[in-house]
Amino acid sequence: MFGIYLKRELGRRKKAALVIALGLALGIALVITVNSVSAGMTQAQDKVLKSLYGLGTDMTVTKARSAPTSGSSGRPNFQFDANSNDSDDTQSSDRVMTQGGQALASSVVTKVSQQSGVASAVGALTLNVTKVDGSFTQGKAQSSGGNTGNGGQGGPGGGSSGSTAAPQVQGGGANFDVNSYSVAGVDVTDQTLGPLAGSKITTGKTFTAAQTDAKVAVVSKAYAKENSLKVGGTLKISGTKYTIIGIATPDSSESTTDVYLPLKQAQTLADAKNQVTTIYVKASDSKQIDSVKSAIQKNISGTTVTTSADLAETVSGSLSTASNLATSVGKWLSIAVLVAAFLVAALLTSSAVSRRVREFGTLKALGWPSRRVTRQVVGESIVNGLLGGALGIGLGLAAAYAVTMISPKLTAQLGNTGGGGGAGGPGGGGPGQQATQNTMEIALTAPVSMTTIALAVGLAVTGGLIAGAMGGWRASRMRPADALRSVS
Repeated sequence: MFGIYLKRELGRRKKAALVIALGLALGIALVITVNSVSAGMTQAQDKVLKSLYGLGTDMTVTKARSAPTSGSSGRPNFQFDANSNDSDDTQSSDRVMTQGGQALASSVVTKVSQQSGVASAVGALTLNVTKVDGSFTQGKAQSSGGNTGNGGQGGPGGGSSGSTAAPQVQGGGANFDVNSYSVAGVDVTDQTLGPLAGSKITTGKTFTAAQTDAKVAVVSKAYAKENSLKVGGTLKISGTKYTIIGIATPDSSESTTDVYLPLKQAQTLADAKNQVTTIYVKASDSKQIDSVKSAIQKNISGTTVTTSADLAETVSGSLSTASNLATSVGKWLSIAVLVAAFLVAALLTSSAVSRRVREFGTLKALGWPSRRVTRQVVGESIVNGLLGGALGIGLGLAAAYAVTMISPKLTAQLGNTGGGGGAGGPGGGGPGQQATQNTMEIALTAPVSMTTIALAVGLAVTGGLIAGAMGGWRASRMRPADALRSVS
């Protein structure tokens, strides 16, 4: 009886039911869209952090770079022979500098790995190589000929008629090309952590455990394409030739490292024997990250420990701006629209009940108790809410799909967390390089999870219950006399 009457009444009031359902649908669709976009922001931020941190890394340990000592500016210094007799001679100079913070002794890696809660720790050395090559062209001295006048250069009665003007140097100059790229020294005995862990080898092969001091290199896909490098070719750094054994492609976003070398080779290039700039740490339990961080800072003085949560706080750019908007403005807007939708649905339901005075009064006169009348109104409202939920889920999925198809590009830039090493990641650099190396472009997606769908269904039922409760309360207060009064 309940179902038959419910179906008949909803069929009679299709337009009113559709209006209530659409109001709820708009609010639910907005909630789905905001939640899916927020999930996309989180995924984009995770991609940024993973590309800098490396797969499986929970935190990094660095040391703030100290001020340059007297007599050392800390800036690159290049020296060339400008007196070469052959102007076609090409001169080249590589300047290798550590970056990512002040160097730590390799023994610190062992000390970090021995801390309670640490599953594993590996060290890496991050370098910046600035290569300058080109040639000088010598100028040629030319004298100005001709007579200077009757008196020569000295005026009346002076000197001979020949020119005594000093020769002038004309022509000459220099043409040099500057190329700067990043190099990471990798612990080849444990590549599950570190700068290479966030990439996969798409061509060639990676390092073997036996290549701890081999003259081999892995280059990033972007750097290989830019410089026409291939597996089997060679790469010359500061006079040393390295055989390229693999091409690495980052798993998620743009790589911040161009060239990967075995750690010992990187230490030799930088004259930094038994030193590292970054220690990558994996905790034995994700719940112990904060306690592990505190233990390292307490037991190993002078170090800066950066977790993924710390790094996330430094993300800026359009990704951060959009994320803040989705988190604050978007969610509050969703709440406001939902409240308005629930209120409108309740008012429309109450108004519809007021127009059904004769119907409900007659039913009560026939013996329907108030709770049965209330149940009838609530049932109709829940059906309207579920219809609104279905429409809202459809609209929300369409909006999320549109965002994913358009894939707007967002930029993410990581600032310094205070460790002097570019947010603790391998790409952090020296002055003037951080913004370039730590800025990347991310395509935004809007994934919709089952949790979001369940939330939408819950909101639909809640909206129906709120509207039904108000309408049912109004219907339960009606008396049979009200029906007779409306007939007269």
